[in-house]
Amino acid sequence: MILVTGGAGFIGANFVLDWLGQSDEAIVNLDILSYAGNPENFSALAEDERHIFVKGDIGDSHLVTDLLARYQPRAVIHFAAESHVDRSIHGPEDFIQTNIVGTFRMLEAARIYWSGLNGKAKQDFRFLHVSTDEVYGSLAKGEPAFNEAHPYEPNSPYSASKAASDHLVRAYHHTYGLPVLTTNCSNNYGPYQFPEKLVALMIVNALAGKPLPVYGDGRQIRDWLYVKDHCSAVRRVLEAGIPGETYNIGGWNEKPNIDIVHTVCTLLDELRPLIIGSYRALITFVTDRPGHDRRYAIDASKIERALGWKPAETFETGIRKTVQWYLDNPAWVGNVQSGAYRTWVEKNYEGRIG
Repeated sequence: MILVTGGAGFIGANFVLDWLGQSDEAIVNLDILSYAGNPENFSALAEDERHIFVKGDIGDSHLVTDLLARYQPRAVIHFAAESHVDRSIHGPEDFIQTNIVGTFRMLEAARIYWSGLNGKAKQDFRFLHVSTDEVYGSLAKGEPAFNEAHPYEPNSPYSASKAASDHLVRAYHHTYGLPVLTTNCSNNYGPYQFPEKLVALMIVNALAGKPLPVYGDGRQIRDWLYVKDHCSAVRRVLEAGIPGETYNIGGWNEKPNIDIVHTVCTLLDELRPLIIGSYRALITFVTDRPGHDRRYAIDASKIERALGWKPAETFETGIRKTVQWYLDNPAWVGNVQSGAYRTWVEKNYEGRIG
């Protein structure tokens, strides 16, 4: 049995589905079902007794303590987080509460639970904390990619809150001996991604004939990681990672945002062509967001060297699978496009289009 937090979100749901597709080991899935937590993501598991879903808050110490005592998991995989930079700019307090306070309460509950274990159960227990490359700040063109020793220089409320959570995780290992593992991943894309992040937003807007908003000049560079590759890396770190260590997970795919948008448009032109013209005509450059980091890049050589992991997908294969998934799942897209989602998009991009 393992306990997964945030397992109704984008990365968490993919992890839960992939885990149960490859293992008979059960999962307790704790998620508060915020705007991006969607139980439809694991609707295929409705009759699967290995999947135990609990709607609840990671900040609820009593609930977390009860779940640990009741189910006796051998590991906690901590995905739960507020994760969108734009939302953190508009409302940073939620990020402080979830990413910092919530992680602290998970760590405290895990520490107390682990302290009460004996023998092999105590030796084998792991707390795996899933974080982001954004904690490292921004890179100039030509600078070496982020490795695990890179100093932390977060530049948004989101990345600052994740940096704080990373430090708490490290401190709980150093001070209490809690056997923790930390992963810092690059930009994920793939199935079940809420349509506020770049790839999903471009696909959904294009299919609806809406503008494709691109911040600034679109030359911000990110490393792109197919979500199922991320999930396989997390499984490998859980299996063989050394407690106290950090592992950077990346796709070795540095690309400017505008190139991502062009690729999505090209694939849609092929797979769902318009009667006249190209989806590229929908591209609209908008005012950049405050403090927008220029470049992220992950050096994922440690996890390959130490644990033998590397991504299975290239960007070309992963992005094609992603576009095809959205084309094949219009009902899922329609259901997540609630009034709340539409209001958020309007709020974030209002006044940016010149």
